[in-house]
Amino acid sequence: MSQYQHIIYQPVFFLFIGFSFLLTFGYFWGQRKNRKIVLSAFDDLKKIVGPDDQTFTNIGGQIGWHANLTVSKKDAPFSKVDATITLLPRHAWLYMPISKITRRYDRLFITLYPRKSFSEEAHLIEKDYNGFKGSKITNAHLLKREEIRWGGLDFSVYFQSLPMRDAMLKFVNDHPDPGTVRHIALVPTQKKSFIFMIPKLHTVAFYLMPIYRWLPSLARQSRRS
Repeated sequence: MSQYQHIIYQPVFFLFIGFSFLLTFGYFWGQRKNRKIVLSAFDDLKKIVGPDDQTFTNIGGQIGWHANLTVSKKDAPFSKVDATITLLPRHAWLYMPISKITRRYDRLFITLYPRKSFSEEAHLIEKDYNGFKGSKITNAHLLKREEIRWGGLDFSVYFQSLPMRDAMLKFVNDHPDPGTVRHIALVPTQKKSFIFMIPKLHTVAFYLMPIYRWLPSLARQSRRS
């Protein structure tokens, strides 16, 4: 008999086995959950954008993916859409509580490349998200700001001209629930528009489609102003 055989009869051994099983179960459960979120988000993006070419790349194991969607049709409002999704580490149950505190939620960053650029910078951003590290508006000091209530959340509208401000407030009034949207940005100096969302299952298309259809009208609006 091995001198260590008595260990397998100790309560701590069974606790160790049970804990190991729980972590293993959590790993595969979290892996499947994150994969469902990614597939749902990227499928919704493809339905909205209708790309002629697409590339999907894993950038972070179980928690990070990137998509490049290219549109060749000249009458399409955007020539390209990039998206990066970063997820909570649901597969790592020991780290998950810390991540919930530091990151709070999954994140979907969408970059749109409009064929007709905007003539002014503008933002519609949720106040709590605006306080997060890395979400600061670089030119905020150059823009006018107005605080509004959108759904049950506090948002800030940043704008240069009154027509742009009115266009943003009209969109808010026409769509009273922001859902998972936390930031819409027009940045003409980069010739891009940015959208930040929380990618919950089967919600990306519902909340993104109105924005995707609305943004080209802002390009026309900014030229008229």
